[in-house]
Amino acid sequence: MIKMVYTQPPHLTEDEIEDFIIGAKIARICSINKDGSIHAVPVWYYYENRKLIIGTPKASRRLGNIRRNNNVTVLIDEFSQQTKAVIIYGKASIDEEDMDEAAHSIFSRYMSEEEAKGYWKGLSELTEWVKVIIEPIHIASFDYSKDTRYSEATKKYTSL
Repeated sequence: MIKMVYTQPPHLTEDEIEDFIIGAKIARICSINKDGSIHAVPVWYYYENRKLIIGTPKASRRLGNIRRNNNVTVLIDEFSQQTKAVIIYGKASIDEEDMDEAAHSIFSRYMSEEEAKGYWKGLSELTEWVKVIIEPIHIASFDYSKDTRYSEATKKYTSL
């Protein structure tokens, strides 16, 4: 039997990508450390005008990395038996203006308005924060649920 090389699963449509980014809760932002290694951290975010917005402490490693090299990769994924993901390759810019509005937009996705205000108040007492805006240059995606070869190959060996 000749084994075939398995290729990339089907991608998401543009509308599916939008919906997925809006609906997901956690993104993983990757930036480049001084030594060339990758720094990856999970972050909360909001999505507006086709850009991801995150908040980060001024003293964070990711901010230092972005100041040196603003190329970032962001992974937003959904783990299940048939993983789905969006990978954003982009450029990050830093906005050091008032973070209050961005913080409200980010935290309101995860908690009530009142809790978001209190959460931000607590965080802003710890340290200074800045807004990082990620503009996509290229977006890749995949959705194993659309891949019939994958489904057929795995279902015969599982009870799912």
